[in-house]
Amino acid sequence: MDERSKRTLHIIMGLVVAVLLGTVYGSYLTPPKTHLVFGATYMTMNNPFYEVINNELKKEIEKKGDELIVRNPELDIDKQNEQIEEFVAKKVDGIFVNPIDSSKLTSLQSAREAGIPIIAIDASVDNTDLIDCLIESDNYDAGVLCAQNMMQRMQSANIVLLKHSTVESALSRIQGFVDTIKDYPQYKVIDSAECEGQLERAMPLMQSIIRKHSNIDVVMALNDPAALGALAAIESLNRTNILVYGVDGTPDLKSLIKQSPLIAGTAAQSPIKFGTLAAKNMYKILERKDVPKTIEVPVTLITKDNIDSYNVKGWQ
Repeated sequence: MDERSKRTLHIIMGLVVAVLLGTVYGSYLTPPKTHLVFGATYMTMNNPFYEVINNELKKEIEKKGDELIVRNPELDIDKQNEQIEEFVAKKVDGIFVNPIDSSKLTSLQSAREAGIPIIAIDASVDNTDLIDCLIESDNYDAGVLCAQNMMQRMQSANIVLLKHSTVESALSRIQGFVDTIKDYPQYKVIDSAECEGQLERAMPLMQSIIRKHSNIDVVMALNDPAALGALAAIESLNRTNILVYGVDGTPDLKSLIKQSPLIAGTAAQSPIKFGTLAAKNMYKILERKDVPKTIEVPVTLITKDNIDSYNVKGWQ
């Protein structure tokens, strides 16, 4: 190579290095965003559990001067997908999602491709590669605790299950209950219904089941709103010998544990912890810090035996 060619090559290499260095240093010199915007979509806001999570999440985010956009898909998975696509279009800095259907949240792929961090709350998704972190209760244990308490109280039982099988967390609760009784034939599941965890859906379904069966002893509901729907159905038909279990630890159900002989207990979750943990770990992700793939919050069974240890007017 002659001298002229060598000089030309050196000039080109120098330009390449300068461009690369400029890109690197430019990225370090880019000032951090001073106002972050997040999106949150829950399966429904017609459930006080999600209201409490959202209030805690919003409080933690606004404390830092940032913003939370909240959407309510009203148990419609298509709406929830549209809402996540909206967040992607708005270029939010992070997404919090409580999945309606763990297998149909296709919009998470768009968020992942856009580089937006995602935290799932209360329920996972089928493809966990699409989320950065899952914050949930020990849902399986919630079902186990209810079943164990029932077995301590009753030598045998005919059981009705109120379910929401498209949601992973609800499915786990019912599975924990069923697995605990499966080796004991004196405890039989005689009927079940899909109520989507909604009081107004659980009540008519439970009324229909009661009219079909005269020998129901226990209702295991996936959450407290469904348990309240079951209670309303039982009382409306004057069936005063059926015990009801729920999951959540809502103020309403905790109050009824003290007042009604029909409410056996509730496996209490902590939506306050959910909200604070979700915010804390989202900021860690944005700071490029490691976070656990799954954060599991323990549950506690609240019954008449220990209700006085809990605040019945608020959440834990």
